Amino acid sequence: MRVVVQRVSHGRVSVERHTLAEIGVGLVILLGIGPQDGEEQAQYLVEKIANLRIFEDAEGKMNRSLLDIGGQAIVVSQFTLYADTRKGRRPSFTDAAPPETASPLVEHFAGLLRELGVQTQSGEFGAHMLVEIANDGPVTILMEC
Repeated sequence: MRVVVQRVSHGRVSVERHTLAEIGVGLVILLGIGPQDGEEQAQYLVEKIANLRIFEDAEGKMNRSLLDIGGQAIVVSQFTLYADTRKGRRPSFTDAAPPETASPLVEHFAGLLRELGVQTQSGEFGAHMLVEIANDGPVTILMEC
C-alpha cells in the first residue's frame, strides 16, 4: 500500500463538474493498492495517518494530529502510485492491484478513518477525477507498507 498524504487548507474532488467531496482543514490522502495489500496494511496506515503530528500547535510546531485538530479527510484511489517507469517512456501499472481487489480495500480504508472519528469523504473509484488541493505548508508525506 502506498499513500501520499497532503496537509490541506482546502480540498475538493469532482467528476464531470460534479463535486463528490470537499473539505476544509485536513488531509487529502492519495491511496494506491498493491496486489498483496489487505486489511492489516489498511489498519496500520489509517492509525499512523490519523495520529501523524503534522499540524501546527500554538507555537507553530508540528505537534498536532488530524484527530487532535478535528480535521477532515478525502481518500482518493490512485493506482498511478504503482507506476513502474524503469523501461521505456510509458509507465506500466501492472504492480497495482486489480479493481476487484483495490476498490473494496479503498472503501475499507475510508471506513476505518470514519471509525476513528475522522469526517471522511471519498472520490469515485475508477473515474477521471479533478482533485483540487490547497497544500498547506506545503506538507506532503509519502508512506508505504
